[in-house]
Amino acid sequence: MKLYTAPRAPNPRRVTMFIAEKGIPDIELVPVDLNGGEHRGTAFRARNPVARVPVLELPDGRCLAESRAICTYLEGLHPAPNLMGESVEERAFIEMADRQVELHFFFLVANCIRHTHPGLAVLEQPQFADFGRAQGDRVLEAARVLDEQLARHAWLAGARFTIADITAYCALEFARGLMKFRPGDHGLARLQAYRDRIAERPCAA
Repeated sequence: MKLYTAPRAPNPRRVTMFIAEKGIPDIELVPVDLNGGEHRGTAFRARNPVARVPVLELPDGRCLAESRAICTYLEGLHPAPNLMGESVEERAFIEMADRQVELHFFFLVANCIRHTHPGLAVLEQPQFADFGRAQGDRVLEAARVLDEQLARHAWLAGARFTIADITAYCALEFARGLMKFRPGDHGLARLQAYRDRIAERPCAA
């Protein structure tokens, strides 16, 4: 299999962290030059018509896009260590946690960066700076919600590390790198400690 990826982009990182946490071998990483517009070319659009990374190319030539779909497929092939739930109930609660952090934190960070950072102007045309700043203003509020959740359990979906924590970490790191957002600077000690714990896992490297 081949994973078409962009090392600095957060969604591909979600998949590469998932692969690393599971220890899945023999997936070739194929870098895609986003700044050069490679993802908009005919060859890449044949793999994913919406021109987004990551894309997993299967041995039979079919291509699977969207981070969550790719991870679901890989979880089925490599069920251990389990990251998406074993029982129906656990799978539902992990998916809820993953979707909530994606929709209500990750997307805020991404929209802020895509519409305000000059380095992303080549990818986001036109940029709407007012929209980006408004999204950025909501990041701290969303981070406080995550901090409160971590008062109830060690990980976002409960007692163990799951795909929801990978999504949260990638969002936090994207915000850290391009928004200079660090939870500890805002008194969110639990969220900062949570980020630091994940950073120590081999998959985070």
